[in-house]
Amino acid sequence: METAEVGVASEAAHELMKAMTRLRARLRTESAPDEMPWTWSQLMTLSRIVKEGPTTTSALAQAEHVRRQSMSETVAALRADGLITSDPDPSDGRKTLITATRKGETLSATIRAGRGAWLEATIATLLPPEDHQTLLRAATLMTHLADSPRP
Repeated sequence: METAEVGVASEAAHELMKAMTRLRARLRTESAPDEMPWTWSQLMTLSRIVKEGPTTTSALAQAEHVRRQSMSETVAALRADGLITSDPDPSDGRKTLITATRKGETLSATIRAGRGAWLEATIATLLPPEDHQTLLRAATLMTHLADSPRP
């Protein structure tokens, strides 16, 4: 890669991290129920469990790019609040499958709806239609980056 390309990649990386941090904080503010006791990581983990169905702590840790010990703490907090349950895996008794409870599903849906409504209204109100397509492309690229192996 040429020096100019490295410079642009470096600037893009810096600006992307800054923008994601700010958007994440804003989404948390716009979608959080009052006096919410859960962290952003706990809510994102709950959302993944609701979306993907029964899963293991190890699979969650890998998907969320955290250590298994960190995910175990997150899972314990969600379990303590009655948002998830754990049952032995019927196909492999050494594993435990984590499933969202009705309370967990309801909380996840409520937060997702609030967050989505704010973001959709903001995009529709503040950005011209051609920027909507740009955001779709950027979201695809960001997902690709998040799911990529280390270079």
